[in-house]
Amino acid sequence: MTPAQGSFAPGLSSKLNLGIDLVWLLASVMIAAMWSGRTDGTVHAELVWFGVAASAVWLITATALRHYDPGAEREVMDDIALVSILVLAVTTVLTVVTLVGPESTSLPRVPQFLMTVWPVALVLRVGIFRHLAASEGPLDDVLIIGTGPMGRITCEDIQRKGRRHVAGFLRFDDEQRPDALKASFLGTVGELEGILRTVPVSEVYIAGSTLKHAEAMQAAIKVCEKFGLPFALPAYSFRLDRARPVASRAIADGYIHYVSIDVKPSQMAIKRLFDIVASAVALWLLFPLLAGVAIIIKLTSRGPIFFKQVRTGLHGKPFNMLKFRSMVVNAEELKAKLEKLNEQSGPVFKMKNDPRVTRIGRFIRKFSIDELPQLINVLRGDMSVVGPRPPVPPEVAKYEAWQRRRLSVRPGLTCIWQVSGRNQISFEQWMYLDMQYIDHWSLKGDINLILKTVPVVLTGRGAS
Repeated sequence: MTPAQGSFAPGLSSKLNLGIDLVWLLASVMIAAMWSGRTDGTVHAELVWFGVAASAVWLITATALRHYDPGAEREVMDDIALVSILVLAVTTVLTVVTLVGPESTSLPRVPQFLMTVWPVALVLRVGIFRHLAASEGPLDDVLIIGTGPMGRITCEDIQRKGRRHVAGFLRFDDEQRPDALKASFLGTVGELEGILRTVPVSEVYIAGSTLKHAEAMQAAIKVCEKFGLPFALPAYSFRLDRARPVASRAIADGYIHYVSIDVKPSQMAIKRLFDIVASAVALWLLFPLLAGVAIIIKLTSRGPIFFKQVRTGLHGKPFNMLKFRSMVVNAEELKAKLEKLNEQSGPVFKMKNDPRVTRIGRFIRKFSIDELPQLINVLRGDMSVVGPRPPVPPEVAKYEAWQRRRLSVRPGLTCIWQVSGRNQISFEQWMYLDMQYIDHWSLKGDINLILKTVPVVLTGRGAS
């Protein structure tokens, strides 16, 4: 599947699946309670609290199972089993509460609850969202080094599965360029660093032979590590007639995959679920503030309410970042005239008293209110709540190779830089702080950064 063939945005089915599952779970509690004769349709406090507890159990279990991971490739029976486990986890909680609670409870009976939530949850997953996922565009772009038989077979395998798109091929020096490749030919392995600066990919497949291409493969590995980019090496250096690997699932595609960060899959899954829930709740709670700021911007200056700017995201993939417009309409044109007044070192542009900023803009920038529309980017999956701030492409073009490693994680609303003085620290210190975040990432660290961000935002410390 090529990007043109995808009818829906990558990852959309997982987000919809999560949202609709939670809505149906809450609805099932009420429907089953009415079916059990425990309520006439009145929402009792017990039902509310159980709905909250059921949602929490569903989310925690789904996170542990990585049920809503958009990159997971599962068979139908796997999905049926996972949905069943989620339903049984919530049912277990209902059973325990029913056994230890009062007889006059308004909670549904277990059989009615199971017969309500289970069939529909299965139909949603197997009958709708599996098919929706098959119609999505590829999640990621990959690069293949090697135009020999292994490289070409790897390309065919990736395209057949449809979850990734091959951005192009590089050849080893002793390989000839084939007449027909199923993806673009981009150059030789020696050009890898330059190509990675311009072609955003999420992983590099090094489809070479360790007997013939060891030196070139080692050089490619070093480049990938410098950029913080995941890469994959062939799992088999020798021909195997009968022998089979013990852990075959780990090398199901014939490659061993390497990353430059500590993946922590369970914590990463919790992080993504937290991003979805936190951004959705925050947008709902902050709607009056967002609406008020939008009206003031429209009444006090000419131009659109929102400022949409192309930023560089995970592994160099561009996306449109949203902000409340805090500058005059022609701010980008005026920037070239103000370059000599830049107060920040490195490739970024910062001015304390930027003449392009409007009156309301100074206020919303000081307290980071202009950044709130980025909660939409977090909900979409372009950004996370915590992560390095997303740079603009012209700044990335000036990065040294080691600085590009900050693109190896999803960008965020806040990070160490935000709580360490923001514009009061140098560009190089900023980069080192981002590397520190990447190298020592943990869920506990993210929570600490969120807690530290709140007083920084409320006081406007370090903002300009």
